[in-house]
Amino acid sequence: MKARQCSLCREAEAQPADVKVFLLKDSNPNKSHRWLALPRAHWAANHELAEMTPEDRSLLWTTAIDKAKSLWGDEWGVAYNGLEVRTQCHAHIHIGKLLEGVETDKDFVVVNTPSEIPNIPGEGMWIHPVGNKLHVHLHVLRAELVLLR
Repeated sequence: MKARQCSLCREAEAQPADVKVFLLKDSNPNKSHRWLALPRAHWAANHELAEMTPEDRSLLWTTAIDKAKSLWGDEWGVAYNGLEVRTQCHAHIHIGKLLEGVETDKDFVVVNTPSEIPNIPGEGMWIHPVGNKLHVHLHVLRAELVLLR
């Protein structure tokens, strides 16, 4: 747990045992506007969201979205990077302001609630509000690039 890629695992271990999800200001100075939502629990080597129970995964997405709304109003976005490009082993969702002009008209699904966000192992995705729905953009490796740094 001393390796750089394990720093979020160390943060998770520092949380009280009864905490399921916690928020952390991104420590990267190049991402000064960002927060992270993390599960406290650890799983197999890749710490994939797909390994969480549906209830815990929904709680993680809901916590991330609630924090994003509190920071950015309707201009929020949350992102989960694909496994191939993650630099941290512990699962985490990036929280930030959605950049203008990143919306596309392809490869997204519309959902009503965080519990409906697809669970695709290894895949990255980014999510933002459109009216009272959520657009979930799928199959994106570096999903966090749609958020203000």
